[in-house]
Amino acid sequence: MTATGRSSSAARRGLMRQVVGGVVVLTFGRAVANPGHLLAVVYPELADPFRQVFASILDGIEDRQGGPVPRFAVPGNASPAQIADDIRRRDPQVLIGLGRSGMRVASAMAGEMAVLVGCVVSVQEAEARAFPVHTLAPDPALMLGRLRRLRPGVRRVHLVYDPQVNTWLVRLAREAARAEGLELLAQEAGDTVDALRIYTQVMSGADAVRDALWLPQDPTTVDENAVLSLVLREGWNRNVAVFSSHLAHVKRGALFALYPDNRELGRSLALAAQRLVGVPRAAPAGVQPLRQALAAINVRTAAHLGVDVAAVQPSFDLVYPTT
Repeated sequence: MTATGRSSSAARRGLMRQVVGGVVVLTFGRAVANPGHLLAVVYPELADPFRQVFASILDGIEDRQGGPVPRFAVPGNASPAQIADDIRRRDPQVLIGLGRSGMRVASAMAGEMAVLVGCVVSVQEAEARAFPVHTLAPDPALMLGRLRRLRPGVRRVHLVYDPQVNTWLVRLAREAARAEGLELLAQEAGDTVDALRIYTQVMSGADAVRDALWLPQDPTTVDENAVLSLVLREGWNRNVAVFSSHLAHVKRGALFALYPDNRELGRSLALAAQRLVGVPRAAPAGVQPLRQALAAINVRTAAHLGVDVAAVQPSFDLVYPTT
């Protein structure tokens, strides 16, 4: 069993590795002498490439904290209650839970210490009533601002969503659309079949200049096979801009997407956690969008839609196709 981290730099700082209750705990020389810490982080123990994602986030947390932070790597079969006991022994003031595993542990400890959660792909609002949850869904203001720069003629943005997952996102999207002078046409779908029906209707009546379609992080309405294939094919054939909250969709033909800047996300989570030290309710509970974002563009799709690729490409961090 191994824990994610910067092994070389950690070794220089006196890394010590302990197994407590089946959980890998990374500590440092000073931490052993003084078990009290302001922050602690719990995160899932995963294989690469996900291990590297969490390693970058953890690096960002330590950058902002100005030193090492106790890390608890959670195996897939670990008990949240057992891990909570291990964390209590370190006596942190604030716990940062990363991913679903971290969120389960944070939920178990929310009644006794300040907690916040980050790096969650999708979350229902009911799951975020007791503490802040920083999701990986990009901020609608960033998404729609980027769309306006690429396709200034767009006036309507279509969004199909599951109300159990993304009602919070639609609220933010309506505000962002008004700020950009756009009309958000958001439609609810209860399952993939319903979503396919709506997408078919939207594409059949879409105007190539005035309309765009946004694919959110929504497991109900953005099926990776049937839905994505239909939307990208029809978007190409009808010259309608399709943009996404999923980086992988750009490689398959979506115009652009925003994705996490993992190190900056870690810094932001650490800053949010620092604000909770001594003031557990300093940050309101609820779902928060991703604001520490990078951007990817498909230049083949952009050229097909008439976008001036040479002018816009420098403002993107990733470019597809890569050859």
